[in-house]
Amino acid sequence: MKHPSTTPLLTPRLIATCLMSAWLLTACGDKPGPKPDLTLPLAQIDPATTGTITGRVAFLGDAPVMPAIDMASNPNCEKQHPTPFKAETIVVNPNHTLRYVFIRIKDGLPHARWNPPVEAAKLEQTGCVYGPHVLGIMQGQQLEILNNDPVNHNVHAESVINPAWNESQPPRAEHKFKTFDVEEPLFPMTCSVHPWMRSWVGVSPHPYFAVTGDDGTFTIKGVPPGSYTLEAIHEKYGKKEGKLTLAPSGMASVYFSYGN
Repeated sequence: MKHPSTTPLLTPRLIATCLMSAWLLTACGDKPGPKPDLTLPLAQIDPATTGTITGRVAFLGDAPVMPAIDMASNPNCEKQHPTPFKAETIVVNPNHTLRYVFIRIKDGLPHARWNPPVEAAKLEQTGCVYGPHVLGIMQGQQLEILNNDPVNHNVHAESVINPAWNESQPPRAEHKFKTFDVEEPLFPMTCSVHPWMRSWVGVSPHPYFAVTGDDGTFTIKGVPPGSYTLEAIHEKYGKKEGKLTLAPSGMASVYFSYGN
């Protein structure tokens, strides 16, 4: 006598459930991502010969006016801003330079690996806004995420090379700690609860990166001598490259420009 099979029938409803489960596993970041090449030799840098790279990112033309963000859907967010908070997609400084441009050495460094810093990089949620708007971090370095707001957030790393994830963070909850193991500049960090919340994270395999500030300049210290290609990345205006040669214990500069 044959016993009935215990294998469930693949009904349309079951198939849909299985597909949804597989999608959720991928979307929530449970799928293993690529890993850094640990077979590379550890970088050997002589601090006596390192130099400094400086630069500036100019903005050409009239500065666009950024729209005020409507937070009326959440009064607890809205009341934290006495004046309306404006989008930070394009921030032109008073000296006609561009803020929030991610700068990194793209080519020219030794084929090696660098140990990430022990100190975590921080991403804060305050007033239902991410800060800083653009953040650089080394692969393997911890990212500390804080919710300083009286409301719930859903922190969503929309990475493509590193596994994406989307996790809830209650009001003033314990800090989250995350790492990204593979180089990936830039990807957005959003909030599934408040659609206006957006920051950008650049993951670098080495420590030679920077983000332009309120005067449009940047400084990268401790760089070994060599010839380099630097890349500037802006969330709206895209990528640009510049080249320079850094002498031992020297200084070198590179300039970029964006505009309408």
